[in-house]
Amino acid sequence: MTQYIHGPTYDEMLDPSLIRPDLRKAALAAKAEGRELDPVNLYNITWKDENGRPRFVILPQALTGVEAPIAVMYGREFPSGSHKVGPTWSITQEAQLSGRIVPGEHVCVWPSTGNYGIGGAWVSGRTGYRSLVLLPAEMSEERFKKIAFYGSDFVKTPGCESNVKEIYDECARIRATKPDHVVLNQFEELANYRFHAYVTGNSALDVAAVAGREGVGNGRPAAFVSAMGSSGTIGAGDRMKEAFPACRIVGVEPVQCPTLYDNGFGGHDIQGIGDKHVTWIHNVMNMDLMVCIDDLEAKQGLQLLTDPVGSAYLRDHAGLDDTTLGRLSTLFGISGVCNILAAIKTAKAYRFGKDDLVITVATDSMDRYPSVMRQLDQAFGKLDATEARVRHVAIFLRQKTDYVQEGTLENRRRWHNLKYYTWVEQQGKAVDELRAQAGQEWWAAERAQVPGIVAKARAARGF
Repeated sequence: MTQYIHGPTYDEMLDPSLIRPDLRKAALAAKAEGRELDPVNLYNITWKDENGRPRFVILPQALTGVEAPIAVMYGREFPSGSHKVGPTWSITQEAQLSGRIVPGEHVCVWPSTGNYGIGGAWVSGRTGYRSLVLLPAEMSEERFKKIAFYGSDFVKTPGCESNVKEIYDECARIRATKPDHVVLNQFEELANYRFHAYVTGNSALDVAAVAGREGVGNGRPAAFVSAMGSSGTIGAGDRMKEAFPACRIVGVEPVQCPTLYDNGFGGHDIQGIGDKHVTWIHNVMNMDLMVCIDDLEAKQGLQLLTDPVGSAYLRDHAGLDDTTLGRLSTLFGISGVCNILAAIKTAKAYRFGKDDLVITVATDSMDRYPSVMRQLDQAFGKLDATEARVRHVAIFLRQKTDYVQEGTLENRRRWHNLKYYTWVEQQGKAVDELRAQAGQEWWAAERAQVPGIVAKARAARGF
């Protein structure tokens, strides 16, 4: 008989208090003791801490320069160090329940530009699957080391972050030659969307409520800001707008690869986003604004927050206290800083005030990027106090409102139509389903599957 290792349901990932008490206790103990490879850590896949509070930080106005408060939900505390482990577990769980994958019989293939592959390697190793991660060769060396540490094989595909077509080509080769390999493609798997629409979206609503009770904002989200990689995370905005129709959904791309912004293309180095196509699971017809961020600003902004010279400047000249600086230096990666800069841009574009809470996400943290910071030192020299001031003023305080595009009906249709070339012509999706995605009913039906999936998971698990 096949032995499945089961984990949390969607509702348990949203609310860990629903987890069986002995499992919750064991999972928290494994986390506290650093037993990262223990499968019980599946029950630590959640945005909530041990007290049920959502994990987020409010950025100081002295850093952002805007009156609107910005809350950053951070993924560092998830197993594998990134919230991408949530979608990888959700996809694994749904694939198991449908019979697409069976441990011992199938190899899980994780097409990725980084954190999804790391999360897939972690989940596969904890649930009895062999795994293969597909990753562009120019990703940070720390990513490849993590994947290997979790016991997965990997293939380096040509190019950088935005070279996803090459990953798809490798997927096609694997499908044609290795029948025991099952491709679990984050860019099209609706379980990715469901995790974020249900778990991340409702957790973000909790962030707004908790912040409001603590005197930050008015208890309602004014905007949800998220860069698009797989475009799973931005799906949280659908749930937030469902609860608060005035909440804006803001998408973010690199200046160097502005695919939705102006049908652009190109290479960039905001690892985890900007993959040169519109993903199947992106509800572009519900997006209110598109903004672009320069990849160098995202990297230099991260260095300002994490380098001791940058921290000293922010303490001595911007007035940030050591506790705040200690947190900020560990919570964000490159895409997280990109999202922060986009949140600042959003607050300026909408002229938000002190009651308008902007919520964004930091997918991973600094442990993925020491090699990138060393590259910055080699290219520009070591950070000094003068350069720290320049970066704080130019990148944060004076973040510009260029590269801002409204989600008019015409723009939304254009964004939507861009899916055709990748998904219908290249990947074989049905054009009628693409047309159906233009209506919000299609997306609501996908979100509505969550209770049924929860019931199936509980039945399979036996409790």
